[in-house]
Order: sequence, then structure tokens, then C-alpha cells
Amino acid sequence: MTGYATIQIRISDYIFTRRSRCPAVYKTMKLLEERIRKDGVVKEGNVLKVDSFLNHQMDVELFNEMGKEFKRLFADKPINKILTIEASGIGIACIVAQSFHVPVVFAKKSQSVNIDGDLYTSKVESFTHKRVYDIIVSKKFLSADDHVLIIDDFLANGCAVMGLIDLINEAGATLEGVGIAVEKGFQQGGKLIREKGIRLESLAVIESMDAATGEIKFRS
Repeated sequence: MTGYATIQIRISDYIFTRRSRCPAVYKTMKLLEERIRKDGVVKEGNVLKVDSFLNHQMDVELFNEMGKEFKRLFADKPINKILTIEASGIGIACIVAQSFHVPVVFAKKSQSVNIDGDLYTSKVESFTHKRVYDIIVSKKFLSADDHVLIIDDFLANGCAVMGLIDLINEAGATLEGVGIAVEKGFQQGGKLIREKGIRLESLAVIESMDAATGEIKFRS
């Protein structure tokens, strides 16, 4: 009976974790949440700086754990391509792609001389930079045969993800889901995407943050 009770206690430790996920998932989420609390800096205007480990200097070991988790979450999907947007989504997208053994395509925010031929285009408003960008992907790299997983580092107002979805729809490709490292749960992006019936998996969801105190609260 003692052994049985111990097992019950261990199982119950995870019953009430977010989305009732397995222990491995809980560990990955906690690693990311703890790193955000430790090294994240809250700025005015609902801006969270995580450039020391996520989107300027990158902690590849942490990325590896996140990549494994996204692979587990979307293991039931026939994903053959990862799509992200330049620039800060590229690092995590490449690590995730390693777990799936598929290529990465990143949407560019401007057309350069080395991009030729037919293009898919959409417009994206950046929450951080308060600018509207044209984003483009060559038609050579996205087609109706593709089953696409969108990966990005942040989700705030949802504009970047919606712009990428536009590109997928233009191509006639299949969107299999969206994977986000950090979602700002107090902003509308996550709600808008989920209301469209799109599968969205965010490894850390911030419920609130306070620039005055630096406090960050995560969704439980």
C-alpha cells in the first residue's frame, strides 16, 4: 500500500498542471518560465526583453528542449515544413526543424536582389516596432503539397502568425498548427488564433507582467 500511495502522489503532482500535460512537458514549461523570470526584463508598453537567451543571444540547449517538446506535441501531424518570420523566429524554428527532420522557410520582410520569380506576399504589423511590413516567400519553397507548422518566439497581437497563415493559404498548403515559445496571454493574439479553430501550442503563457515591479505571472 505504501508503494501504491507514493505512485498516487506522484501522479497527482501533474494532474493539475497546465493542460494536464505529462511530466516531460511540465519540465520544459518550467525551464522556460524560470528562465524568463530570471533573465527577462519587463519594459513599459507590455514589452518583455528576453534577448539574453531567446532572440538575440540564444541558449541552444534550452532551444533543444523546446524543439523536442514541439515534436512531441505535433507528432500526430504529417509536417514536412516549418515556417517562421525573420528575424527572431529563425533560431528556434531551425532547432524545431531538426526534431522533425524537415526544412525551414522564413518569410522575409523585404525583397532583395537574390529573391526572384513568383512570390507569396502578405502584410504584418510588428507589435514591438510599431511598423507594417510586407512579408514574402518564394513560391519555389511553399506549395500545395506542404503540411506546415508555424513556429515563432513570441505571440502578442497575432499579426505575424496571421500573416504567415495568409502565405500558407495563398500557396494552398495545409496548416497543421502553430507553436509559440512565449505567448502574452493578456493580449488578443492567442484568442484570435484559437477562435479560428487553429491548433496553437505555447510553451509559456504570460498572464500579466508589471514594468514597475518586474513581476511576471504565468497562466496556471
